[in-house]
Amino acid sequence: MRLRCAVLDDFQRVAAGIADWSPVADDVDVVSFDTHFTGEDALAAALADFDIVVTLRERVAFPGSLIARLPRLRLLVASGMRNSVIDYAAAEAHGVTVCGTASSSTPPVELTWALILGLARGIVEEGNGLREGGPWQRTVGADLHGRHLGLLGLGRIGGRVAAVGLAFGMRVSAWSQNLTRERADEAGVELAPSKEALLREADFVSVHLALGDRTRGLLGPAELALLKPTAYLVNTSRAAIVDQDALLAALHDGRIAGAGVDVFDTEPLPAAHPMRTAPRLLATPHLGYVSRANYATYYGQAVEAIRAYLDGSPVRRLPVSPADAQAVPTRADSTGRR
Repeated sequence: MRLRCAVLDDFQRVAAGIADWSPVADDVDVVSFDTHFTGEDALAAALADFDIVVTLRERVAFPGSLIARLPRLRLLVASGMRNSVIDYAAAEAHGVTVCGTASSSTPPVELTWALILGLARGIVEEGNGLREGGPWQRTVGADLHGRHLGLLGLGRIGGRVAAVGLAFGMRVSAWSQNLTRERADEAGVELAPSKEALLREADFVSVHLALGDRTRGLLGPAELALLKPTAYLVNTSRAAIVDQDALLAALHDGRIAGAGVDVFDTEPLPAAHPMRTAPRLLATPHLGYVSRANYATYYGQAVEAIRAYLDGSPVRRLPVSPADAQAVPTRADSTGRR
């Protein structure tokens, strides 16, 4: 009997062509979905006839209630080696194997700098103005050289963002709840004395922390009020780290110069969501992980995981054991790395 595999959120319709699926072609029928299923009922109906599901990042939650409604499900493959929205206990109880893939930190680093540069030089506004035949030169760019880049988090992503900032000639400082002076010295940056000090002093603040109990709502109204009116905030990490209502208020009131955001409280972003029309906002649709090389890894290793499962030897099983946690490059470790 042939198995059926669902590939979720294949928005660009690239999953079939960016990896070689031939190793499983004789055993599995693969169906890609380019639309997002909202709500458990829609997911349960769409996936009822599938034995395998490939899910992208943490976009789709698999709580125990959903897993219980998918009696055919036997293998769940998630991109990345950490996933906070899968109920692993429920998966085990229902005989569902969960596997992951590698994930590169390079794409989010590059996107972070695309947002910083886009904000600093008014790229979107100037580009649109040129196309529309509007006034020649509308903005005065913000300099990077000699300015202060403040990083919340200095792990795999934050550390590489720091290196680029240093190459631009910026003063770079970092803070996280467990960041050590040794790690800051290793990265060649200043250890900020406190979160508040970093927010008060930085010209650009970029978030590179994993979402957890200690980081949820880390930047609320009081923290955003500390930012200089000429400062820019960039978040390519998780939306819930920054209070979304407080950020919208700061943008509408002109209390900060602007923000670059790649992550949202609801994804895909609803058509009427206020983030779509907020002033001083450069927003992208969660492109941090979306690159050809990363997708080739995700889907290529998904094929490997399916083949290994069919052969009775699952690979890269989730959740990772505590002993393996330090080797996983996708979340924060005890130094505040991500």
